[in-house]
Formats: sequence, C-alpha cells, structure tokens
Amino acid sequence: MDEKYTLNDLALMTGFTTRTLRNYLTQCLLTGEKTNGVWQFSAEDIDRFFSEPFVKEGLRIKRSSVVFDFMADRRKKEERFCMILDIPASVKKGNEISAFFCDKIKELTDIRFNYGWDGGICRVIISGAADAVAEMMKAYCTADFND
Repeated sequence: MDEKYTLNDLALMTGFTTRTLRNYLTQCLLTGEKTNGVWQFSAEDIDRFFSEPFVKEGLRIKRSSVVFDFMADRRKKEERFCMILDIPASVKKGNEISAFFCDKIKELTDIRFNYGWDGGICRVIISGAADAVAEMMKAYCTADFND
C-alpha cells in the first residue's frame, strides 16, 4: 500500500500551518482525500502540491527561515545543530525519506524540520538540540531506502 500523509505530516514537512494547508485545500492548490474526517494525501498529491509555482515560493521561504532563524538566535544555552541534506532521489525514494523524517520527528522534541523535493533532489533541513538532531541523523544513516 502506498504511504499516506496526514495534514499534520504535511505541516511538519513544509512548515506551513494546518490552517494554511486547509486554505490551500479550499483554493484547490492541494488535493487529497478525506476519510472518516481525516485528510490524507498520497505521494502524487504532495508532488503536485510541491510543483505549484505559488507553493514552490512559499516552500523556499519556509526552508530559508529554518536556517535563518537558527543563525539569528544568539541566545542559545546549549549545543544546537542545523543540518541540510541534499539527496539525489527519485520521487519514490524522496517519499520514503519524507515518511521516515515525519515518523522520527514525532518521537523527538525541540526539532524544526523542513522537506522539499525538486527536480531529482530531496532537501531535508533539520535544526534543534544537538543530541536530538544527532539521534535523528544516526537513524537516517542506518535506514535503508529503496530506489
């Protein structure tokens, strides 16, 4: 069965609020299926959404804000990491990677995450407490993604 993503998963991946995503649903920029009152999105729905020019620009801004906010914060009281991964990937592999990070982010606290796929490159940006980011990266490095 193909991976399905919820509105909360999509919010984690993009940095958009669920309210913004609901507005995109109303505007038909985002399509999905509502089952038992829960929005679900296929990989194709997400790929189509990411391909919208208006959405692409919003995603670019959100990705930049994760890095900018990390660099602008001068009051850090503990070690913090900000990592950018650019991974050459098919749409299928990109979807597996996004699902992996969506699942992992739910297990950890104090993490900011952004995901994007464009033209064969999967970009993942993660920032947060050093131990949490290191734990996530260790899990990523030992995961097996099909291509």
